[in-house]
Amino acid sequence: MELATVSKADEQATKVDLRGWIKPTFSPEHGVLIILFGSFLTGAALAQTWNYCTNLALICAFFALQAEHPLVVCIKRRSTFKPRFTIWAGIYGTSAILLGSWLWIVSPVLVWIYALVLLALIVDVIAVFRRKHKSILNELVIFAAICLSTPLAYAATTGSLSIEVMTIWILNTLFFSSAIFTIKLRRKKTSSLKPGVAYHLIASLIVIGFFFLGWLKLVTALAFAIALIKFAVTMVFRNWYTKAKFYYVALLETRFALVYIAITAISLLPAHLPKA
Repeated sequence: MELATVSKADEQATKVDLRGWIKPTFSPEHGVLIILFGSFLTGAALAQTWNYCTNLALICAFFALQAEHPLVVCIKRRSTFKPRFTIWAGIYGTSAILLGSWLWIVSPVLVWIYALVLLALIVDVIAVFRRKHKSILNELVIFAAICLSTPLAYAATTGSLSIEVMTIWILNTLFFSSAIFTIKLRRKKTSSLKPGVAYHLIASLIVIGFFFLGWLKLVTALAFAIALIKFAVTMVFRNWYTKAKFYYVALLETRFALVYIAITAISLLPAHLPKA
């Protein structure tokens, strides 16, 4: 009877372990999904069409994003083996590589985007090893990498790249990266306004430069004003912003992001959609 009881206990423990390993991992930072899908949408809007390659590119981008979280966890806790995170980092990473390889065969120009993604991944891994994963510089690199879904959507759909789509990529990176400087206001060590003011000033000059070069339409360029309005709101209501629950801060960031995505995507669409 004792042996039978022990055997059943072992079986139950094994089932629990297996269920734990099988359970998928997801990035705890849900805001990055808005950045990913929003950036992808602007790229698809600029392409002005949507086909099966666009679908594959979206899935590929999602898997690539989800692979980063378990990979970072494995590196941070490299002294202890984490089966669940290792398994899902492999599953997500392999899926992204397979889909990316197929898209590369269809659109060889994607190799340049993959090179930038690989470079960002190397920088991110080095930052994790050096315990600087949350530094401003590394977060800027991460945001830029996520916003590469813009040229990914465009290149996968059209089979080409253009100055305009790379400009939209930079515009998206500048807008979404503004959240780095507003969120850091909530922490004592990074509560200074100077980095945020300097960033938004430099970013505004870049956007203005793109407009005068003819790489951005007026409405598209003006969409960046949403970031300036958001930063102004956080400064005016700084006391509330720094003490409010993160849920309400996330809602604020999300609403501004959705307004920006809507304005940018609509401004990139043609005046009349082509008839089917």
